[in-house]
Amino acid sequence: MVEYQGTNYAGFQLQAGPPTIQGELEKALAKFTGQETRIRGASRTDSGAHAKGQMVDFLTGTRHPLERFAPAMNYHLPEDIKVLEAYRVDEDFNSRRSALGRTYQYSILNRPSPSPLRRHSHLWIRECLDTGKMAEAAQLLVGIHDFRALAVGHPEDRGSVREVKRWDIEQTGDNIVIECEANGFLKQQIRKANGILTEIGRGKYPVERITQALDGAVDGSPLLPAHGLCLISVRYPGSVRFEVQ
Repeated sequence: MVEYQGTNYAGFQLQAGPPTIQGELEKALAKFTGQETRIRGASRTDSGAHAKGQMVDFLTGTRHPLERFAPAMNYHLPEDIKVLEAYRVDEDFNSRRSALGRTYQYSILNRPSPSPLRRHSHLWIRECLDTGKMAEAAQLLVGIHDFRALAVGHPEDRGSVREVKRWDIEQTGDNIVIECEANGFLKQQIRKANGILTEIGRGKYPVERITQALDGAVDGSPLLPAHGLCLISVRYPGSVRFEVQ
């Protein structure tokens, strides 16, 4: 299990050029084991997005004991990426394909002035948001829907139907958290949907705008920046065993 602040990275997935979470993890793993190892992640978080419970898996022939992996990798990892726990799993385990659900949070700072302490983890919105209307609209996202209209550039030959378990909105003081759980999310789906919800909160759109967007009947809905997004957890079947020793 991995936690990271994604501010300085071009997303999770490995790519040529800019640093990525996957790239940093693979470099640390190579330094620890002496072997070049390719890892897989449960979710390909966007550039600038964060994670508290990202799950990755890999095969290794190293003789190092399991309990050495987290501290040794953390020694080689930068300060904004850390391994929380290492597990032994069956060889057929796939952190991405074996997952039943993923939970994300999007954090909004809703007050007149910005925060220097939350500038990398919250989207600042000055106008007072109507979270009641936002929560009402968010329930229209729950269930089985085709989210292609909210995922610009999603390949035509790949399915776009996902089952959303919940899309909740809670406010505590000046902090608004939008938390959603689904069996999977399309690229930018959460940021696009939450962009519509915030415009509903501003009073710019009616609640029904969500249904219209899912039907592809509207254009120009805002895409919220990635820095407010955080992968909280990944859920697996009860049959998957995570051994810690």
